[in-house]
Amino acid sequence: MDAIADSALSVAERLAANPRVQRLPTPKAELFQHRDFLSPDLCEALIALIDKDRRPSTIADDNGDAYFRTSETCDLDPGESAVRNLEALLFDLNGIDPKFGEPVQGQRYAVGQEFKPHTDYFTPGGPDYEKFCAVAGQRTWTFMIYLNPVEAGGATRFKAIGKTFQPEPGKLLCWNNARPDGRVNPNTLHHGMKVRKGVKYVITKWYREKEWGWT
Repeated sequence: MDAIADSALSVAERLAANPRVQRLPTPKAELFQHRDFLSPDLCEALIALIDKDRRPSTIADDNGDAYFRTSETCDLDPGESAVRNLEALLFDLNGIDPKFGEPVQGQRYAVGQEFKPHTDYFTPGGPDYEKFCAVAGQRTWTFMIYLNPVEAGGATRFKAIGKTFQPEPGKLLCWNNARPDGRVNPNTLHHGMKVRKGVKYVITKWYREKEWGWT
């Protein structure tokens, strides 16, 4: 279930060949980081767009926990120059045809807000699986970027892998939501931990198995 890349290389191979990208040394998941992926100016422009249109976050499969995801979110306008620049940088990095990508999403976490441990794929057989995967299929890769420093808290913890990433302006994390055999990978479970002091801004870009067909 690797996202379709614009080259003979798979996404993971393309990332591994980039000298600025580091792969986490674990067999449990294809997980990478790229420090200073975005410039400070582009981070600031994306933060401004998030602040302009943010709304309370939701989750696909409601688990009854009103405090499961307490951040704010927004879908960024693809016509904005900052978003176009971001998309170009992502394509240069991962080679995934943009037609497989969901709209760029921004998130804002204030003090006390978090996104409890979750996966980005849609659980096969879950109540909303058909609704969210009928058109474009399952999510393949996640590309997430921190946009600002956080005074305290706000890390991203992958418990099954035993790794916690601290927010750094412009730092990108990315991972394959599937195992090599195509099944979803529960080892990608991750926790957007509570912000203890300050505010955290994040950009997320998801890719699908098929062309994004939602309007």
